[in-house]
Order: sequence, then C-alpha cells, then structure tokens
Amino acid sequence: MSGLSGCTLLDGGGGGSETITIAATVPETGQFSSLGEAVKQGYELGVTLMDEELDQEVELLLSDDESDPEVVRQELQQMTSNNEVDMIWGSFSSLLVTAGSAYAENQGIPFLGAFFAYEGPHRNEGYEWTYSPFPKSRDVARSTSGLLDLIPEGERPSNVGIWEANSGWGEEQSDYWEETLSEAGYDVVLRETYQLGSEDFSSLISQSDSANVEILLSTPTPPGGITAVNQMQSNNWSPQVLKFVRAADPTAWWSALGETGAYACMCPGWVPGLTGGGNEGLWSAYRNEYGLDDNELIRSPVGGGYNVAQTALQAVEAADSTDPGELQSVLRSETFNTVIGEFGFEDNGLPAEGDLTAPTGQWWEGNQHTVYPDTDGTGAMDFRYPIPSWSER
Repeated sequence: MSGLSGCTLLDGGGGGSETITIAATVPETGQFSSLGEAVKQGYELGVTLMDEELDQEVELLLSDDESDPEVVRQELQQMTSNNEVDMIWGSFSSLLVTAGSAYAENQGIPFLGAFFAYEGPHRNEGYEWTYSPFPKSRDVARSTSGLLDLIPEGERPSNVGIWEANSGWGEEQSDYWEETLSEAGYDVVLRETYQLGSEDFSSLISQSDSANVEILLSTPTPPGGITAVNQMQSNNWSPQVLKFVRAADPTAWWSALGETGAYACMCPGWVPGLTGGGNEGLWSAYRNEYGLDDNELIRSPVGGGYNVAQTALQAVEAADSTDPGELQSVLRSETFNTVIGEFGFEDNGLPAEGDLTAPTGQWWEGNQHTVYPDTDGTGAMDFRYPIPSWSER
C-alpha cells in the first residue's frame, strides 16, 4: 500500500484510506497494438471492481510499451521511481510479459501477468514474485485434445501438422501438442520449424498438403497468421481444423481476413461464452462503460485483463495487506476464482496443473465464441467443423 508498505491497513476487507498503486504497460502501438486497447479496458474495469470491493482508492499507472520489451522495462522503471508501487501487471505476449516480470523480480514487487502461455521462464528463471493467472502450454494442448473430441469419432480427423515457431514458447507448445495428441491416438505427420516473423509460408503449405495434414496447429504472430491464411487461400489448400494460438486473438484477424478467417480457433485465456467466476459482472460492467452493438461480443483480451484484476483483488483481501511478503504467501497458498475459472498457484508462479481448462474460441461472423468447453454463456456456440474447401466458402 503506497506510503505504508509492510503495514496491514485493510482491516478486515475495507475501510482504509491509503491508495493501492499498480503499474502496468500495454501495447498501444507496435506489432501487438491491436490488442492493447482491449487489455487496457479489462484492467480499467478490474480497477473499478477493486475500488468497489475494497472501499479504497486503487490507482492504475498505465503507459504504452510500444510492443517493445526494452520500453516495458523503461516505463516500469520510471513509474516505480516516481511512485510507491505495490504491484505490477503484465503486458501482452510472452515477449513483453517476461520483460515486465524480469523487472518486477529484480525489484521484489509482486507481479501478475496473463497473455503468457510460456512455461519455460517459470521453471528456469527462479521466479519468486511472478504469478500467471492464465492457461499455459500444457493446458492449451489438453484443450486442443478436448476440442477434437467434440467431433464424432467416425468423422474425426487424425493427421496433425505442427508449424513450430522458432522461439522458446514455439518449441515448448509444439512439444506439448505432439506428446498430448500422440497419446490421444493422433498421428503427427508434420512438424516443421519456421522463422517467427516470416512472410512466406508457401513451403509449409506445400509440405502440409503433401503430408495430408488435417489438423493444423501453430503459434504465429498476428501478422504472420493472417499472411499464412491468405497464402493458404492463394494456394487453394486448407486444413479441416485450424488453431493459431495468439495469431487469431485480436480483432485485427477479422478486420484483415473477414469470412476468410472464419473457423479459425485460438486459446486467448478468456472467450465470450464462459460462465461463473464474475463473468456476469464483467458483461454488465462492460455494457455500462463501453456499450455493445447488436450481436457484438466483448473482445477476448478484456476478460484476460479483468481476470488479472480479480486475482489481485482476492490476493489483497486475503492478505489484508499489500506487504510484498504477505501477498507472496497468499498467492502461493490460496485459491482464486475469476472469469477464467478456479485455480491456485505453484511456487514458481504457474497455475496449478489441471486447475485451468484453456477455453478454445472460434471466429464466426465477426466474433470469437467459446466452443470448448461446452458452456451456455453469452457467446458460446457449437464447434464449426470441418473447414470447407475454398471453392465451397
């Protein structure tokens, strides 16, 4: 708590007068800018919730990190130099979130980061202050298996192709997909590495066609994923199931591709259609603050950001303090219930294994809809399968 770090001021759930100060950056410009505004909305709605629930002022210091990890560090350094910051929230993508996490670890400040499926840093960096309320690579792989199980057994495709981005997360996610789907009885007929940021996918498309890939999985950037789909259409090839984790997260996917981007699946952490854990409150707060047109759904990063704030709120309430050590103890021992589900944390900051079901979303008519798990919330729909050939769309 600003000015009195180390003291217990919440007094059983509210009534204090000190300000809780949170620092965060979001990508309002640069390669991830199409998601920055939605993350910002989620954080701002979450801070309003914290204000109400804690009966205490919560100050969110927010700046543009330009989608640049060095700018993340610079902005956080400036904010923490000029303010007594109690907690840091992450940006978007493993690239930017791990930059913020590294700064928080160095400063001994509790850090909460979503939009960051990469498990390697949790296992290798000796995290003490970083906690990620977000489905991780192993959860994404299980979700993919669950999604495919929705297809009747007699119609279910079996040939899996993995386009492996040449990054630490790309390799980790590909390993989980290969292991999980092989154990489930699928045949991984193609696994090829490509340069992240590549603008030419023609060779991968040709190899996928030759290998009879039916289920295509990858983790490209949003521009890379959009380029890949355009080139699939140019080459008149398409898989029956397409899951581009992270590339298909932003609304830029639909803005650039329109109906060409329909059927694409993603695992953005939160998708319209989930229920419980404050989802109803999120929808109400969003409508009141930003409004929604007919048939328009909340963008997925809003829910991911809101979930970070819910986790922070419950941690502060349970600790009855913002003392870093007290928050760390609570984050390692308590269970949290947010719009993405109920979960605890391992000591390295990973969500406890098996706690979270990574929801799979699918683009349809301009919105992302929850298709796995099976829910009845606003925005949920049945999984659309198979993707028709280009001549039939």
